[in-house]
Amino acid sequence: MSEPINKHKNQKDLSQAPLFDHLLELRARLIRSSIVFFLGFCVSFYFSSSIYSFLVEPFFEATGSSGEMIFTAPQEFLITKLKVAIFGSSMIGLPYFAIEIYSFLAPGLYKNEKSALIPYFIATPFLFFLSSLLVYYLIIPLALAFFLSMQVVSPIDDFSIKLLPKVSEYLQLILSLIIAFGICFQLPVVLTLLARVGIVGSEQLKKGRKYAIVLTFLIAAFLTPPDLISQIGLAIPTILLYEFSILLVSIIEKNNNANKK
Repeated sequence: MSEPINKHKNQKDLSQAPLFDHLLELRARLIRSSIVFFLGFCVSFYFSSSIYSFLVEPFFEATGSSGEMIFTAPQEFLITKLKVAIFGSSMIGLPYFAIEIYSFLAPGLYKNEKSALIPYFIATPFLFFLSSLLVYYLIIPLALAFFLSMQVVSPIDDFSIKLLPKVSEYLQLILSLIIAFGICFQLPVVLTLLARVGIVGSEQLKKGRKYAIVLTFLIAAFLTPPDLISQIGLAIPTILLYEFSILLVSIIEKNNNANKK
């Protein structure tokens, strides 16, 4: 009786070995990704002052030589530098993490599935980078010009109200805009993925266009500061990306129909 039982156990161990190997591989990839995140954090923290100086450049360009920032707590700028380091490590670590995940999944995918996923791994960071450039070079300068126009200087009454932003609040402003724009710019990626699995179609997107426009402005109002420049600056590119997504989904549908034939 003992020999069949041992034989059954050996077969069971062999069947579980590949799963265990995959878990070990996943663990190794997660460890490497964590190391990259940590190294990215260390490097970003070392250069955090330079990175922050780059981020505040639009503010000093808008205010001229009279621009000034403050921090009102002894630890505030240190915490700000830590946040800059976390943001920098995310910009370094997330692309590497995506590569590790793709490398882990690739052996189990067919050739056509691999070729279908690669454009998304390229498009996602590209769209995020594009949205960051839009925020830095267009949205932030326009928003700052609007906020600065609210300053009050009265030489007659010797009364003035000037903008003196805290370092932490400015960082929160620009990072919130970068993240909000980065998320919304992933719309073509999300919609084309849903189209590939058959959840949405081009006709559905066309019929839902008016609802999408209203929803876009509501999301823009929620994600951005309470000024029309930021809200419109986020809503208009998102609507254009929605129209571009309809075109991409139509192309995907044509290719799927051609493959079926």
